[in-house]
Amino acid sequence: MVDYHAANNQPGAGGAQTYMEQENDWDRDLLLDPAWEKQQRKTFTAWCNSHLRKAGTQIENIEEDFRDGLKLMLLLEVISGERLPKPERGKMRVHKINNVNKALDFIASKGVKLVSIGAEEIVDGNAKMTLGMIWTIILRFAIQDISVEETSAKEGLLLWCQRKTAPYKNVNVQNFHMSWKDGLAFNALIHRHRPDLIDYDSLRKEDAVTNLNNAFEVAEKHLDIPKMLDAEDIVNTARPDEKAIMTYVSSFYHAFSGAQKAETAANRICKVLAVNQENEQMMEDYETLASDLLEWIRRTIPWLENRVPKNTVTEMQAKQEDFRDYRCVHKPPKVQEKCQLEISFNTLQTKLRLSNRPAFMPSEGRMVSDINGAWHTLEGAEKGYEEWILNEIRRLERLEHLAEKFRQKAAIHESWTDGKEAMLTQRDYETSTLSEVKALLRKHEAFESDLAAHQDRVEQIAAIAQELNELDYYDSARVNDRCAKICEQWDSLGTLTHKRKDSLERTEKQLESIDELYLEYAKRAAPFNNWMEGAMEDLQDMFIVHNIEEIQGLISAHEQFKSTLAEANKEREAIQNIQAEVQKIAQSNGIKLSGANPYTTITPQSIDGKWEKAMEMVPQRDHALQDELNKQNSNDTLRKTFATQANAVGQYIQDKMEEIGRISIEMNGTLEDQLTNLKDYQDSIMSYAPEINKLEVCHQSIQEALIFDNQYTSYTMEHLRVGWEQLLTTIARTINEVENQILTRDAKGISQEQLYEYRTSFNHFDKDHSGALMAEEFKACLISLGYDVENEKQKRSGQMVSDDFRALLIATGNSLGEAQFNRIMAVVDPNGSGAVTFQAFIDYMSRETTDTDTADQVIASFKILAADKNYILADELRRELPPDQAEYCIARMAPYAGPDGVPGALDYMSFSTALYGESDL
Repeated sequence: MVDYHAANNQPGAGGAQTYMEQENDWDRDLLLDPAWEKQQRKTFTAWCNSHLRKAGTQIENIEEDFRDGLKLMLLLEVISGERLPKPERGKMRVHKINNVNKALDFIASKGVKLVSIGAEEIVDGNAKMTLGMIWTIILRFAIQDISVEETSAKEGLLLWCQRKTAPYKNVNVQNFHMSWKDGLAFNALIHRHRPDLIDYDSLRKEDAVTNLNNAFEVAEKHLDIPKMLDAEDIVNTARPDEKAIMTYVSSFYHAFSGAQKAETAANRICKVLAVNQENEQMMEDYETLASDLLEWIRRTIPWLENRVPKNTVTEMQAKQEDFRDYRCVHKPPKVQEKCQLEISFNTLQTKLRLSNRPAFMPSEGRMVSDINGAWHTLEGAEKGYEEWILNEIRRLERLEHLAEKFRQKAAIHESWTDGKEAMLTQRDYETSTLSEVKALLRKHEAFESDLAAHQDRVEQIAAIAQELNELDYYDSARVNDRCAKICEQWDSLGTLTHKRKDSLERTEKQLESIDELYLEYAKRAAPFNNWMEGAMEDLQDMFIVHNIEEIQGLISAHEQFKSTLAEANKEREAIQNIQAEVQKIAQSNGIKLSGANPYTTITPQSIDGKWEKAMEMVPQRDHALQDELNKQNSNDTLRKTFATQANAVGQYIQDKMEEIGRISIEMNGTLEDQLTNLKDYQDSIMSYAPEINKLEVCHQSIQEALIFDNQYTSYTMEHLRVGWEQLLTTIARTINEVENQILTRDAKGISQEQLYEYRTSFNHFDKDHSGALMAEEFKACLISLGYDVENEKQKRSGQMVSDDFRALLIATGNSLGEAQFNRIMAVVDPNGSGAVTFQAFIDYMSRETTDTDTADQVIASFKILAADKNYILADELRRELPPDQAEYCIARMAPYAGPDGVPGALDYMSFSTALYGESDL
């Protein structure tokens, strides 16, 4: 005999034990109540049939159909999933008792202490004992395993009902009898899980029969829960049977708990697929941005490498203006795109690591290193292009100066040679007197002196033409033609001069009378006239200088020239006195002069005229030199202004770069505080941008003034631009590092204290503050954290390691094994650079201390959705997952190739494996 009221007084019975002990006394008497016995018969019979129909059978009369023990054993096999001993097929009483005893022994083996229930009572059809035995089975296999927030059995089931029906009006579940009498609690349970099946707002509390029938019919039709009670039995009973209600409600619990498992599995798959979809979108965005940036670089470099020279300074300055527009307008957005590309790439890799996905490998030619290489090539082309423009401007300025100088000297020479060939070819000496011949001879000697004096100018003209050719002057052909004509004419003058001199010397033997005064005049006037022409040429000479020292040199030379004017004026007066003496002698001796000096064409009037003209040019030269001095002083002021601003900006950039280095090492507070501080720091740096723009304006003024050097600063605008861009990139990278640490912390569940400990240990061993640990420093850092790889991976408990323990580890030589350490280095330093960054260090420690989704978990979730099949159907995916993620899976899952497959079966195992990469499994 067994007492089913003590069925769960075994260890592990949980809430069922307490429940049965409390109701031991009154439950026995309740079974004698006919109304309650009727409810239990109906409920227990329906409950048994809901399981027996899985084996293809059922019962009609609960106390009669279990008498031979066969269906009782079958019921236990179905609800437990275990095989019972083989039943005896005989129809004798002893056979029936043996079968029932086998069933009772199986119940007892599950921890149920049977008291007062024996096989004989069941075989004899004792209704009370049979119902008690069935209640014991229901309690053990349908109610005992229910657990909600550390409560089980009846209390757990009651708490589950209260939680599910709490939001519904007119429902207050406090027990398993009166709280269910109006039927609203049954309807609330169904509506909470399947709102599409019931219109709860249309139910009325006073119409209990309608409410109960509605709930029972919907449960039977849509939830596969058999109808275990009639509405009238519950309504017409003062207090419905608690066991019947509990049995019925437990069927609802088991029906909906399975749906909740499927929902949980679907949620897990949705989460994994959402992460994968987001990562794929970030990969596509990276590829697009990288392609656009590389295409822009590819188009820009040929433009920068186009070094076709122009013919004038104005054309080259237009090119310089185009280049300045490129630097100030077109390039800055691309610098920002490059920085954003690196940040996106780092963030994507961090997300992939946090979600156990394989690292992202961009398509060939679109790696960050490829972009940096192309960017380096672009900057090299920029530097070369800017230097070429400046050199070309200098060259063209030099060419224009030389070309003008050539034209001036050529014009003066051509003016001097005009008529000289006709003079040298005339034969006037044949009809001249002796004195006239001597005069002609002296005149010719003076001409030779003049010719020799002009030799210098011809050589200068040829030298300038040669230099213009060497500097590739665009109008070299015309210069060469003019120079060739001058040289040919000069050679012709030399030949003609030699011939005329020979003729005059032959005639000189007959003509000896010469006026010495004319000769002396001619000899002194010619060089003086040549000096004046040279002085006038120098006073009109164009000049180009680049600094104050050069213009001061010209001014000094000009002052020296002016100091010689007094002596020159004395020479002019002496020459004029010679002419006056000639006039005096002629008048004194009654000599009739021909009116012109026979030895020279230089008249006193021409000397005076040239002298007056030269004197007018001197103050003009003074003004020109002074204007240039003022210009150079202004340029020097521009240099100093630029130097003052450049030195301040350069020092600011250097200070901020050092400050960022310290901040990245010494950051305190929470990661969010650090991120806020860094962004505030970034804003303060960006507020300095107007100073950079101000410096750009000053630099533009310097370039427009054609200033090519600056002795007051070592900074160039290019240097400061690169420094500013590096400063902005560095602070952006530091912010990105903290954001990735926040992602790591949130995804891995790492506490702020752990992150602080990791950061403190990392900084302690980062002796050179480089932001990375060398291999030996990294090994020492792991040892200081209590990490012992000699015994393979040892996950930390989450508590801080004491300083004494760290010291003991180091003092006792607790070092990492070589093979184990090499494996760790392969993880944190996959490129083999020999250095471990703080991000790689955090990723490694987070993997060692936290758990994450794995391919096995995803496979298990798909298996739940597939109802334990090794494959899944498209309809099952569409039913359990959101539409977009269901289609995502269907498009990527391969057909199932197993022998147990059906048409349309999909292989979710290989799909889950691919989500995490082959290495994860």
